[in-house]
Amino acid sequence: MSAHAGSLRPYLAVFAALMVLTAVTVWVAFHDFGVLNTPIALTIATVKATLVILIFMHVRQSSRLTWLFVAAGFFWLVILLAFTLADYGTRGWLRIYG
Repeated sequence: MSAHAGSLRPYLAVFAALMVLTAVTVWVAFHDFGVLNTPIALTIATVKATLVILIFMHVRQSSRLTWLFVAAGFFWLVILLAFTLADYGTRGWLRIYG
């Protein structure tokens, strides 16, 4: 076993949480929450991704260097999303001024 291996209980708990969150995702998909549909789906997806990263990828027990690289990855994601939203947000200008 690896140095991070421990009890099977946290893995089963996270698996159960992921299954519940998947069921919630499906339930939310069949209901109309108006403009909240996307934020609700993204929140559920973020919680699921966080559980996977922290528990299954063993980041929770890892060194500070691993946390630095995880943070750098999220920072890069924020940069990419910012540029994507900036591009999407300015596309209306082409119709007006183009």
